[in-house]
Amino acid sequence: MSVNKVILVGNVGKDPDVKYFDNGSVVANFTLATTERGYTAANGTQIPDRTEWHNIVCWRGLAKVAEQFVRKGTQVYVEGKIRSRTYDDANGVKRYVNEIYADNLELLGSRRREGGEGNDMPYSPPANESYQSPNTTYGGASNVSEEDDLPF
Repeated sequence: MSVNKVILVGNVGKDPDVKYFDNGSVVANFTLATTERGYTAANGTQIPDRTEWHNIVCWRGLAKVAEQFVRKGTQVYVEGKIRSRTYDDANGVKRYVNEIYADNLELLGSRRREGGEGNDMPYSPPANESYQSPNTTYGGASNVSEEDDLPF
C-alpha cells in the first residue's frame, strides 16, 4: 500500500493561468506560497522564515472555480497529489517539475470588494458550487462518500 497525499494552506502567488482545450477540458495553473515562521533557538541563533513555492494544477470544474475566484494573494487550502514530470526547454535542456494536482480547493479568509478600498467582505462560496474534483476510480470502486469515513 502507498499514499500520495498533500495538504497545503498558503497564499496564491499569481492569478491562475487557464487554458481551454478543443475537447472541452480546462486546466488552471497557479503558484502557492507556504511559509514556516522563523524563530530564535535556545542558544540565540536566529532561524529565518522559510517560504516554499508549489505549482498547483486544477482540472475540469475545479479549474473553472480557480479561474473565477482565485487571485494573487488569496489564501487557499489545497488537497492533492504530487506529480513529477520532465520536459525539454527551448534550448533542449531537460527540466524537471514537481506539481500538486489538486483534488480539493477551498478559499479561506476574506476577499476585497471590487472598487472598495480597505473594505473586507467575508467570502463564502455559492452553496450550489462544488469545489471538489471527482476522484479517479480505483479498482472498480467509485468515489468514497463521507459516510464511509472513520469517526476520528
